[in-house]
Amino acid sequence: MRVGLLGLGRIGAFHAATLAAHPLVDELIVADPVRTSPHGRPGDPFETDAVVIATPTSTHAELIVKACELGVPAFCEKPVAGTVAETVKVLESSRGNRVRIGFQRRFDPGYVAAAAALRAGELGELHRVHLVTADPAPPPAGYVPLSGGIFRDCHIHDFDILRWVTGREVVSVYATGANRGEDFFREAGDVDTSAALLTLDDGTLATLQGSRYNGAGYDVRMELAGTLRTQAVGLGPRTPLRSVEGLPAPDDPWPDFVARFQEAYVNEIDAFLRGDDDLGSIEDALEALYVAEAADLSRREGRPVEVAEVRL
Repeated sequence: MRVGLLGLGRIGAFHAATLAAHPLVDELIVADPVRTSPHGRPGDPFETDAVVIATPTSTHAELIVKACELGVPAFCEKPVAGTVAETVKVLESSRGNRVRIGFQRRFDPGYVAAAAALRAGELGELHRVHLVTADPAPPPAGYVPLSGGIFRDCHIHDFDILRWVTGREVVSVYATGANRGEDFFREAGDVDTSAALLTLDDGTLATLQGSRYNGAGYDVRMELAGTLRTQAVGLGPRTPLRSVEGLPAPDDPWPDFVARFQEAYVNEIDAFLRGDDDLGSIEDALEALYVAEAADLSRREGRPVEVAEVRL
């Protein structure tokens, strides 16, 4: 097939190499206003059999709608759009078209194994979940005001994988945050350190913590505690943790999200090209965004927020 790729930033460049090497891709058409790629040729990315969108967030909604109008199956990096209202509009415009959203943790072997173990009953009855997402260094100051805040930009992946692994919905959120680093977070109305308590629709409790200043390395983990077993995802030889009990610290901790989830990014592109519908849909992206909206409202107002409060 011929595949179009829009955007050749860090993740776009990675997707370009993945697409060019894929056995189902005969030709890769790339489009970026300033960058080129050795893996594809310039051209109209919509005159293809499928399109991958890895452009800045502000362009996602328009490009998804264009792909739908042309009947071209589309894969788009998260988010669908910057607001709930705009996401709902894109969802309505996409009815009848195949659009998948990039929540790559669904294709990481650890999360896949944890979901399978939970569904097979190996953990017993699930009672608690803990999620961590911590970046080694903050993003550029200019990115923060456009990001939507730490819950929409960073923890949206936690909210999606929590739904996907457990098969449950989040019904309420009690979130908080702190500013311990650069002033540009506070000036943008954002925080650089986050925490939240989430209640699922079956009463399971999930805790969440995050940071933009995890200097030890990129740390993404999930712990699932059931009545028979507790299982961890992301706890391995490159996890940036040091144990006081003598377990060695990693010599080569994860530096960033691309290195940590390299296999997952390859797997999700493969799934898109092969028509696997276990990728996140626009409906999934909207559900995760609702949780992020509730978390941000909770942080700003200092109270528990029912997810139903932010639904349209």
